[in-house]
Amino acid sequence: MPLPFPPRPALVNRRSLWLLLALLALLWSLAQAGVGQRDTVLINGGGWGQFGEFWRASLSPSLDPEFLGVMGQATLVTLAYGVCGTTLSLILGLGGGIVTSTIWWQTVLPPSAQGWDWGRSLGLGVRGVLLLPRVIHELIWGLLLLNILGLDPLVAVLAIALPFGAIVAKVFSEILDHTDPKPLHGLIQAGVPPLTAFLYGLLPQALPNLLSYAFYRFECSLRSAAVLGVIGAGGLGYEIRLSLQSLDYPEIWTGFYALMLLTGTVDLWSGGVRRQMGCMNRLDLNRLNSNRPDLNRLDPNTQNLPRAIDPLPTGNPDSGNPDSGNPDSGNPDSGLKGANIEVTRVKGPPQTPWGLRLSWGAMALAVPLSFWALDLDWSRLVSDRSRRLFGEMVIAAIPPWPDGETLGRLLHLSSLTLALSILAIALAGVGGVILSFPAAQTCVLPGGWLRPLAGGPHQPWPWGALALLWGSRLLLLLSRAIPAPIWALVFLFVLFPGILPGAIALGVHNLGILGRLMAEVNENLDDRPARSLHALGAGPLQVLLYGILPQNLGRFVAYGLYRWEVCLRETVIVGLVGAGGLGRLMTEQLSSFDYGGLTLTLICFGLLSWGVDWLSHQIRSPLA
Repeated sequence: MPLPFPPRPALVNRRSLWLLLALLALLWSLAQAGVGQRDTVLINGGGWGQFGEFWRASLSPSLDPEFLGVMGQATLVTLAYGVCGTTLSLILGLGGGIVTSTIWWQTVLPPSAQGWDWGRSLGLGVRGVLLLPRVIHELIWGLLLLNILGLDPLVAVLAIALPFGAIVAKVFSEILDHTDPKPLHGLIQAGVPPLTAFLYGLLPQALPNLLSYAFYRFECSLRSAAVLGVIGAGGLGYEIRLSLQSLDYPEIWTGFYALMLLTGTVDLWSGGVRRQMGCMNRLDLNRLNSNRPDLNRLDPNTQNLPRAIDPLPTGNPDSGNPDSGNPDSGNPDSGLKGANIEVTRVKGPPQTPWGLRLSWGAMALAVPLSFWALDLDWSRLVSDRSRRLFGEMVIAAIPPWPDGETLGRLLHLSSLTLALSILAIALAGVGGVILSFPAAQTCVLPGGWLRPLAGGPHQPWPWGALALLWGSRLLLLLSRAIPAPIWALVFLFVLFPGILPGAIALGVHNLGILGRLMAEVNENLDDRPARSLHALGAGPLQVLLYGILPQNLGRFVAYGLYRWEVCLRETVIVGLVGAGGLGRLMTEQLSSFDYGGLTLTLICFGLLSWGVDWLSHQIRSPLA
């Protein structure tokens, strides 16, 4: 008797309602940007000449030896900023991630018998404290610290470490909360102290994902170090800013290529290290639960057994079954005599690959060298001048009671900021999904999902597929290597100031980040549904739409929602170039030393960020 078909899902459900809400939000954002309005002029026809001149200069960058030496030194400064900022942010983030995770408080301070959950209350309190440094962009931190410490490398390092430490704490806490707690609970039930059980039962499982995200955060720190050059912190961003002021496009493109070389090298290096560690993704949002074996933690050569397990050949597969008729099947030693049951030999600790050893050694050497090269003067933080300026800033930052006009202006600018972030993430999400497929090896190269081996392994070399693969990856690298404020200045050649050029700039920048993350998801996907569809005669487009996209759609949406939170923070940096919203208001208040007004704006920005964070979590939770 054939099985009945499952009932058709309801047309109106939670996902359809979220989709409808997203479409309405996108239409509202387009209206806020002035798209489709007759009385709004968006395109500046007189800027096409400069726009074309800028792109033509990409073919002839400045190769003056003296200028190349300056750019080489600036590249090392940017790298040192990224290393130092990442190191401090990981130290702060690990401690903050542990004390803000739910599993930590459930372990060390479980709910009392009266039902009062002190641990949860403390965790929520620490999360509230870490919300403030997270919502303030590193550029705002840099401008604030600049007024206290002056032009000093310590400004750039702390501007990266403070907000990134809070962001790392948030992500680390989510990783710990989504790690399988059964080994932890088993140790606690066996009488192991809670702290020891946490260190040995939970952290080792979460370590691969923690390290993988640490590499991703290092790449983000390099991009932020380039952005901080806008405020005079030095490095590649500062040199690009000087070239922009003189409209020397060949020199600008030399700086862009230096940024691409730096970020591309770090990208390849971190990818190699993660593969050797068994971590296939930079940011694994929707697969943090370890209730089942994860292929990312298994040997990439076998993809079925851990490295420490060595399978031996076996004979009769039923020899371990008591009903198989084998008289020795009930004897646990019989398989060792007749080799009739499957036996595994547990080896010692696996040998670390030499490339991984070299990478750990390079990192151990790079951290102290970077701190030594920047010559950070930590005594400036506690000097009399710094304490005096900090006290004056705190007193000046006490906000006045807002009147109706101020609240109305903040509400209007908040709506513009929200619309800017929605347009940016919509552009980045759609573009990232499209480019993630040609940028994935498993899609375009022979033997992949869309190009199975038809002529055997000795078919001609796929020059066209390689050109598509590396062209897509270079495009993604270019879009994420160039900071968003630079993209905004480029689009201001042909667009009038407003939220539209800022949204396009943020969208293009985040497109490169999302496209690379999504391409990794495509490369690490289970390929059995796609190959089954191809074996049944499905074409490449059908395999893509029915075999690949349905599996990845949930993770694509999760990545997009995660970057939406980041886009909202980054609206501040495009506000520097007149993109509008709360970011532009913050820039005006900082330049006029209106710290009281800045506090009000930051409170409003924090509430907006909290709302976006909550909404993103509500949408991502059912997808996990």
